[in-house]
Amino acid sequence: MTKFNDTLLRAARGEKIEHTPAWYMRQAGRSQPEYLKIKEKYSLEEITHQPELCAYVTKLPVDQYNVDAAILYKDIVTPLPGIGIDVKIKAGIGPVISNPIRTVQDVYNLGDLSPQDDIPFVLETIKILTKEQLNVPLIGFAGAPFTLASYMIEGGPSKSYNLTKSFMVSEPEAWFALMDKLADMTITYITAQVNAGAKAIQIFDSWVGALNVSDYRIFIKPVMTRIFTELRKLNVPLITFGVGASHLANEWHDLPVDVVGLDWRLSIKEAGERGLTKPLQGNLDPALLLADWSIIKERAKVIIEQGVEHGNHIFNLGHGVFPDVKPATLKKLTEFIHEYSAQLRK
Repeated sequence: MTKFNDTLLRAARGEKIEHTPAWYMRQAGRSQPEYLKIKEKYSLEEITHQPELCAYVTKLPVDQYNVDAAILYKDIVTPLPGIGIDVKIKAGIGPVISNPIRTVQDVYNLGDLSPQDDIPFVLETIKILTKEQLNVPLIGFAGAPFTLASYMIEGGPSKSYNLTKSFMVSEPEAWFALMDKLADMTITYITAQVNAGAKAIQIFDSWVGALNVSDYRIFIKPVMTRIFTELRKLNVPLITFGVGASHLANEWHDLPVDVVGLDWRLSIKEAGERGLTKPLQGNLDPALLLADWSIIKERAKVIIEQGVEHGNHIFNLGHGVFPDVKPATLKKLTEFIHEYSAQLRK
């Protein structure tokens, strides 16, 4: 195996780096021909339940794009069946839950996650990757309580989160009990991932941007503080991220995290001007990956420059890779990020 590339870990810790590290959310799968061939035969759930196959899909972008980290191929709802949620991932829809949370009793009926019993396939995939295959860090991940709760209450994906938000303010006892239950699950789940070999962690609060700052502080921030405070004991870099949540960036910066992930709505420069001093991750608009290379290069250049100016920065997209993106574009982009940032950092 070639020398271990720890650039992302050093960037996350605010240490000296030779180039800006890069990885892409949803880099595993999506647009890769090899993955699309596998998907003709297997569903996402079937892939994640086969550790050798799942490891192959996870490692593919590292080999193809030369990114500085792998992210485990799985869905954020993967641990939910372990606590008693009946969830199925339906093609073209996403996670669909047949026993949604409606009352405080529904919350009290939820069980506890036992990683060895409930998600052994996830742990085995991590071990295969970290012990045998990767020369870059593997990022483990989990969904944050609000985002998971939104699926559990709505019964599936939502554009408005009306049921979730009304439940949150109308049923505070049930809401905070659910936050505690999901916090326990997340801490257990992430701890198991790190013990299996994950070297960094990202918590996806994908849909929390639906809340205003005041409600975030009351209903979400305490549970996120608890989760990250516990996870700090694992001594791996912690990243937080959400979409459409620029108004919450300072709230995230207050949390005991190492890296704040940004989507494309808030520039690295503006984040710095708002007082965010921690390492930042982001934030090219993934839609731009369909544009001409000259446009991609110019937009990436600005992000790289602002990242170097800020201090430590991990290049990523403002949201995930989507199926129409050409793998060759991501490979070319990674090469440019490495080369251009290395010039600036000399």
